[in-house]
Amino acid sequence: MVRDTISEPRDGRPPVLDVRVVDAMEKVERHLFVPEDVREWAYRDSPLGIGWRQTISQPYIVALMTELAEPDPEDRVLEIGTGSGYQAAVLAEIVDHVYTIEIVEPLGLRAAAALDAAGYGNVTTRIGDGYAGWQEEAPFDAIIVTAAPDHVPQPLIDQLATGGRLVLPVGPVAGRQELQVLEKQADGSVERTRVIPVRFVPLTRNR
Repeated sequence: MVRDTISEPRDGRPPVLDVRVVDAMEKVERHLFVPEDVREWAYRDSPLGIGWRQTISQPYIVALMTELAEPDPEDRVLEIGTGSGYQAAVLAEIVDHVYTIEIVEPLGLRAAAALDAAGYGNVTTRIGDGYAGWQEEAPFDAIIVTAAPDHVPQPLIDQLATGGRLVLPVGPVAGRQELQVLEKQADGSVERTRVIPVRFVPLTRNR
């Protein structure tokens, strides 16, 4: 079901073709990462509310963002916005280690418990403001942001390894958002690719 959901063309949006990503999506049990009151819809290709005005992204978007990050088995990946823990689990099936930050403490603690219970020992969680990244563990081979800032955070670009890819939605809450990929060049500049229009919850920050 997951393979058909993410690997077929979707109204002009690109299908997900990376076999490693599709296999990871099939391995991760999505119902383990959603609240009990929405668990019956866990395998629908749609976002679901997880509390605190946050959502778990639809499987297609999780798969697409994972594929766009071009993860390799030896990679160290940073995720901004742990949310339910589902995206971190998918990444953990592919890469060496995932570092993930969640600003909403009860949500982050619940996700950490779900990841631990599911056996993902290669995921390290933190409660905090993801805008600043995780400097002490940088550089990262890839960074995925699962909430939309209105601009690309410079600290995340700084913490990318050369050749690394930053995958994130960018745009205002009430306006147009687009999924973007920024690839860091040897001179420190970034090459930007705009992928598809999307709609994400805003990136929450400490003020």
